[in-house]
Amino acid sequence: MAALLEPPPPFLNPLLPPSSNPTRLLLPHNLKFKRLNLYNTTCFAATPQPEPEFPDPTSEPTRDRRRAVRLAWEKLVRWSRSLRSKTKTDILERTNKVNCCCVVVLGGGSFATAMAAHVANRKDELEVNMLVRDAQVCQSINHNHFNSKYFPEHKLPENVIATTDAKAALLNADYCLHAVPVQFSASFLEGIADYVYPELPFISVSKGLELNTLRTMSQIIPQALKNPRQPFIALSGPSFALELMNRLPTAMVVASKDKKLANAVQQLLASSYLRISTSRFDVTGVEVTGALKNVLAIAAGIVDGMNLGNNSKAALVSQGCSEIRWLATKMGAKPTTITGLSGIGDIMLTCFVNLSRNRTVGVRLGSGEKLDDILNSMTQVAEGVSTAGAVIALAQKYNVKMPVLTAVARIIDNELTPKKAVFELMSLPQVEEV
Repeated sequence: MAALLEPPPPFLNPLLPPSSNPTRLLLPHNLKFKRLNLYNTTCFAATPQPEPEFPDPTSEPTRDRRRAVRLAWEKLVRWSRSLRSKTKTDILERTNKVNCCCVVVLGGGSFATAMAAHVANRKDELEVNMLVRDAQVCQSINHNHFNSKYFPEHKLPENVIATTDAKAALLNADYCLHAVPVQFSASFLEGIADYVYPELPFISVSKGLELNTLRTMSQIIPQALKNPRQPFIALSGPSFALELMNRLPTAMVVASKDKKLANAVQQLLASSYLRISTSRFDVTGVEVTGALKNVLAIAAGIVDGMNLGNNSKAALVSQGCSEIRWLATKMGAKPTTITGLSGIGDIMLTCFVNLSRNRTVGVRLGSGEKLDDILNSMTQVAEGVSTAGAVIALAQKYNVKMPVLTAVARIIDNELTPKKAVFELMSLPQVEEV
């Protein structure tokens, strides 16, 4: 029995090199031990385990896969270069003035400023006139090249000029970029209608629905200007003004009933850091999704403010996306628009990122603050607050049930607390997903 306990001579033990201490085992890393009982004596036997299998970079299947990926990428690059060469035109050179283009930006807020800076950076000879109402902002832009109110640390291009004179701003304009909040747009446009010529294209970045009339910007602009044929383009998509000012990669979409006009605006705005896609005539889809996502962002913020967790937020946003789809398609929107930049793209940005004004309103509502206190402390407009009531009126008009967005409207009207709203939503019947 003692012989069984003695270590074997080194030359008999394959696990011990001849010069090693016989009591120290040098074990390969892939050995696993099994416990054995021999004559009431415990010992261990090692069994080899298979090595983890990693693809051999030199193997034929791996080389084939890499070759296929490389060829797919090269094909994409060739297609891109070919398409760019075929459509290589500069809209800034094809205007009614020689080698010059004039763009008017209506509004002096953060997004208006970001778009003005972006367009001005496209070409030094370009004229960009900002029509603002705040005399201090006007002076700051013209004297110091800063918007002291919204971007005090971002210098604006020298070809951005601010004015409070509508007639001077709109004189000889080739494009007009409308960035006035929706609820104030009609009265503002009526005040400058005499200076707008009938063929001036309006590019609207304002997102929302007019509260009492349920009108979108494509309806407000021609009616306020008393010109049913005023050229109109909707510009939307996931785009924070701060990131545009910092020239971070961004993608947006333009929609117009005039395909040539949509392509022209695409060429006007597209740059190395801003991609502009076009939507095939789906102005309704781009506008409606851009308006409804602001209401959903308030709901997402309420969930965060109540600390309800990520599961509930994902469920709520998913439900909200379905509600937006139900209403937008009944209003004539295309499914591709809803799942595109102006729909899901903008929803993702607005619902999940701290820079969102509408989400911020929701966070503060969810944490117990009063709506009036929240709005009085904000320097910018959260369109979702006004749009919520209009959304519910549209839902009733088109006979669409929208529990999440309706709950937001009730909370804003102070007829429902966030806690009660969550309880009611969780108590809805268990139904099939549609």
